Amino acid sequence: MKSIFLLLKTIRINQWIKNFSLFAALVFTGQLFNSNYLFITFLGFLVFCGLSSASYIFNDLIDVKLDKKHPQKKYRPIASGEISVPVAVELLFVFAFFSLVTAFILSISFFLLSLLFFTLHIFYTLYFKKHALLDILTIASSFLIRVFAGEILTGYHIPIWLTFSVIFLSLFIASCKRRSELILEGSKTRPTLLHYRKQLLDFYNSTFATGTIITYAMFTFEAKPVTFNSFVREFLLFTFPEALGRKWLMVITLPLVIVGIMRYAQLIYERDLGEAPEKVVTTDKPLIISLALWAVSVVLFLYIL
Repeated sequence: MKSIFLLLKTIRINQWIKNFSLFAALVFTGQLFNSNYLFITFLGFLVFCGLSSASYIFNDLIDVKLDKKHPQKKYRPIASGEISVPVAVELLFVFAFFSLVTAFILSISFFLLSLLFFTLHIFYTLYFKKHALLDILTIASSFLIRVFAGEILTGYHIPIWLTFSVIFLSLFIASCKRRSELILEGSKTRPTLLHYRKQLLDFYNSTFATGTIITYAMFTFEAKPVTFNSFVREFLLFTFPEALGRKWLMVITLPLVIVGIMRYAQLIYERDLGEAPEKVVTTDKPLIISLALWAVSVVLFLYIL
């Protein structure tokens, strides 16, 4: 049981939540309940989970000395010595090899994008995260690659304004992460933080949060409606056709996005929790509620009304 726990901790299974970005193309193009595309996307999700874990293992192997100085990271299995370096290397090879083989089987294009994703993470560990701005841009790029991967698997593309929303939101999360690290540990465990200032990261956070809200608002106004027949839709078409205008239905989800960003920012500035965004998203009840309401609203307006 302990060995299984150490394995899950080493591959950072809690970070897999980021890979749900692959399903964006299905959700926002009305194909969520298409069993064929859903299965293919799920396989792609597993591929990116494997590559993510491989990149995290590589990162822990390279940063083992710095992690030993970190108040939380020193408890990671590789840094603490609970998992030896040779075993970690074997895990890295297994996850990377089988993930890339599966990606190749799915499609050549998806394989190339998967390889780009993994390579980007390798260069992030070796070079990009040591340089200010490049580290934030790389984190944001990895989110965007996940979205594109979902598009390649299905052939469906999310609206351009929603793509911009993903870009700004990922930049916002990345800059919040750096701010929390700067406040909590300074530059002791991450030298690149020497090139950041609290005021600069505050400016980034404000800019990227604003960009997320504006681009998502544009998406709710400009995106073409998805045609999906249902009993509720037929009923409204007969009794109240004006209710089917997506331009105002999707706008209803905008306040939920604003509340979610406000709550996330509150946690960052009040409790400095941005160092582990996946933990914030999965543990804070108000944020979970706003995200759940947003997800239910999107599915309701796209697939039922």
